[in-house]
Amino acid sequence: MTMSNLDINTTLATKILSGFIKSELSRVGFTRAVIGLSGGIDSALSLALVAEAIGKENVLALRMPYKASSQDSLDHAQLCIDEFCVQSLTIPITEMADPLIALDPDMSKTRKGNIMARCRMIVLYDQSEAFGGLVIGTSNKTEILLGYSTIFGDSASALNPIGDLYKTQVRQLSRAMGVPDEIVDKAPSADLWADQTDESELGFTYAEVDKLFYLLIDQRYSMNECVEAGFDEAFVQAVIKRVRQNQFKRMMPPIAKVSNRTIGYDFLYLRDWGT
Repeated sequence: MTMSNLDINTTLATKILSGFIKSELSRVGFTRAVIGLSGGIDSALSLALVAEAIGKENVLALRMPYKASSQDSLDHAQLCIDEFCVQSLTIPITEMADPLIALDPDMSKTRKGNIMARCRMIVLYDQSEAFGGLVIGTSNKTEILLGYSTIFGDSASALNPIGDLYKTQVRQLSRAMGVPDEIVDKAPSADLWADQTDESELGFTYAEVDKLFYLLIDQRYSMNECVEAGFDEAFVQAVIKRVRQNQFKRMMPPIAKVSNRTIGYDFLYLRDWGT
């Protein structure tokens, strides 16, 4: 399979996604937005799209470093702030995260990373209130399917313009929108600890799994059909298992039904109902 199956019309995608941002904000009465800027490609693209949609003066970008965050991440986030001329704040999270981390000397890297992600969510939603803007999501389709995020952490947002773009497509659109090459070309990393990269944790590359997802998700291939298309059976099984195991992260919390009209089951209204 060639990567052409994942190619997108970047001009059309920009128009659709910036229109989505503007309409979703306006339908709930907002004209401003807040976004966490990590120095990575996903948040950079979300920033580019929201600045295009509502104007740079209506966007607040937040850098939220932990003491172990790399200087490159901070510098790359600043490159985006400068490139798209948005307002910005830098709010370190070390003094928020460390008291909780200190309670358990044997805490795993994953637990520490989850704490950092949820501290950043607190900062984002606090600044959402202070700035009067909704929080913009920065998780791509590949990460969402794999569950490669912290629930109520970096996955938390009011709306997500890039959640239907695979990582491969995020790269395409980022180049088209002028995201700096230093960010587009670097290895993806959540920057939760030194030398951490997404692909080393996952055990495969985004390019590999995006090709598989194109068949599994977009073309509705079965596992056997994916194997027949040339993918390793163990790889296909591992990816499918991960997608299934992380379904709960993609859903609102289920509510036990005890009445005639239960929220999310019978009490169903559009997002802009009542505005």
